[in-house]
Amino acid sequence: MMKLEDTFLADTYWKRPITLVKGLGTKVWDSEGREYIDCGCGYGVAFLGHCHPKIVEAIKKQCEKLITCHGSFYNDAREECLSRLKKIKPEGTDKVFLSNSGAEAIEAAIKLVRKYTKKRGIISMINGFHGKTMGALSLTWNSKYREPFLPLLEGVKFAPFGNIEKLKSLIDENTAAIFIEPIQGEGGINIPPRDYLKEVREICDEKDIILVLDEVQTGFGRTGRMWAHEHFGIKPDILCAGKAIGGGLPIGVTFAREDIMDSLKRGEHSSTFGGNPLTCAACKAAIDVILEENLIENAKIMGDLFLNGFSKIESKLIREIRGLGLMMAIEMRIEVRDIIIKALEKGVIVLESGKNIVRLLPPLIIRKEEVEKVVSVLKEVIELVKI
Repeated sequence: MMKLEDTFLADTYWKRPITLVKGLGTKVWDSEGREYIDCGCGYGVAFLGHCHPKIVEAIKKQCEKLITCHGSFYNDAREECLSRLKKIKPEGTDKVFLSNSGAEAIEAAIKLVRKYTKKRGIISMINGFHGKTMGALSLTWNSKYREPFLPLLEGVKFAPFGNIEKLKSLIDENTAAIFIEPIQGEGGINIPPRDYLKEVREICDEKDIILVLDEVQTGFGRTGRMWAHEHFGIKPDILCAGKAIGGGLPIGVTFAREDIMDSLKRGEHSSTFGGNPLTCAACKAAIDVILEENLIENAKIMGDLFLNGFSKIESKLIREIRGLGLMMAIEMRIEVRDIIIKALEKGVIVLESGKNIVRLLPPLIIRKEEVEKVVSVLKEVIELVKI
């Protein structure tokens, strides 16, 4: 194991007992040469697989040309990246701000909401997760993340995800925005009732409230559509993206309506590394790959294959199986840490969500035989659990 990671690095992660040293496609390898199918992908980052050759090529070319270029200068790599982002922008949005992570994209959205509306009230969702920086943390529901850092942003309320009447009851004259994940990721892959997001959109239109969609985990093809909100027939006022859209490099993208984005004046928000040439080259290549290789359709097909396979697992310990595209959860009646470790020992990497949910965020390039291997491993591990 890496001694300095245990003694010098902040102890803020649950470490799996392996050292990863190589990745290619859907696979990663540890320092002992053992191979794993990666259905975690850095919590959704390596969505096009590890070291995709077109992304590697783009990064190599760019790092030999120019690595850093502040936003106060024009840049050709940034221009090309923006041209691709414009192709996939959520309907209803017109401009973007580039940063370095999903949490930063949320921070930008919070500032946009406050600047545009002159109000401070925000409604977020119970079981919602938006990040751990102070603003994003203020919108994140779980008390274990929030309580050590109080006080956070004032004026934040939490509504039960999927309960439109409770949401209505929380709205008042100070409500500026509603922040919501179309499908809750960290909260357990929770899919809303069919008409819920349409009703939220209607309320926002009626009350002149900004609708902010957090698609950091759900976006960029993961659910079988470019953006998860497209399944529900709505448009955002602001949409936050990150993770997979950077092709493996750190990125945050805040899309917004033109009038909302234009409320920010020069100097009111910036990012030293946001829109840097290296990340822009990777983002541009990632968008080209997903559009040219028909990978969004593969997400739908492989996601259905996963869910069909999971439905055949015979265990009374399974409470529910749910998912959309390549965003899936197996909710158990027990804690899942041992299941995750046993799957790891058999060559499959999966994630947790809370204490009792096995979460899978496989790469979009995953193939049928790999899906079958993952299902087989999880079936074996879960069916052997004794209580």
